[in-house]
Amino acid sequence: MNLFRRNGAKAAENGHDPDIVIDIRGITKFYQMGDIEVQALRGVDLEIRRGEFVAIMGPSGSGKSTMMNILGALDQPTSGEFFLDGEDVARLSESQLARVRNQKIGFVFQNYNLLKRTTALRQVELPLIYARASERSKRARAALELVGLEKRMDHLPTELSGGQQQRVAIARALVNNPSMILADEATGNLDSRSGTEILQIFQRLNEEQGITVVFVTHDPWIARHTRRLVMLRDGKVVADRPIPRPLVAGEAERPSEMDEMEAVFQDVYYGGDEEEYN
Repeated sequence: MNLFRRNGAKAAENGHDPDIVIDIRGITKFYQMGDIEVQALRGVDLEIRRGEFVAIMGPSGSGKSTMMNILGALDQPTSGEFFLDGEDVARLSESQLARVRNQKIGFVFQNYNLLKRTTALRQVELPLIYARASERSKRARAALELVGLEKRMDHLPTELSGGQQQRVAIARALVNNPSMILADEATGNLDSRSGTEILQIFQRLNEEQGITVVFVTHDPWIARHTRRLVMLRDGKVVADRPIPRPLVAGEAERPSEMDEMEAVFQDVYYGGDEEEYN
């Protein structure tokens, strides 16, 4: 069932490669803090193709959060170009950005962001209501079934576990057929078992439905479950490499954080050309 796969027709109409979902060219972002100008991003280039599963990592101050806000059309770059599904997002007004967020980006946050007195089914219908879409109930039910919540559609968030609440959030992110899902620390509030189940869902959606997924995370263990790692440092991309041996969720025990970080850095961070780190 490929209900949630986009075909890239808009990008093709605009003369862009329909297989490229994200095309960032020379993006910068400066913030003014009193008399000090903070350079959060310094000429970032990034291309993500349709159907990729990408992790974006970086230490505090690397520009990771700024990158997430720009990718999610929550903020605008100071300079540069950002094409999302062939549309130049960097030049849009606030109302146009709201449309992009609703139609092209499915958000999954660490804290779920569910309404307390609203059932799972109604939570998933919300993006469709804002988009004035038809067959809202049918589409919301299909999205909830895709994440294994067909028996919890009428439950409130207080009647669901943390993992089930995050599944509702994933279904809500899927329901508008977005160009990509942007997940910010999506397993950060979950225990290891629930976190593994959420990773399994994302891997299945990516592999079986061809959905483009971008994980923003500080956790190298989570990053090892994706297929490509982009690492930021001081506002620049310092490494961009495939994950050599992506982990399959549930098939490996989590090592110590130090061991896992070392494995990521050995596999990816130190695997590039010398000029990448200058």
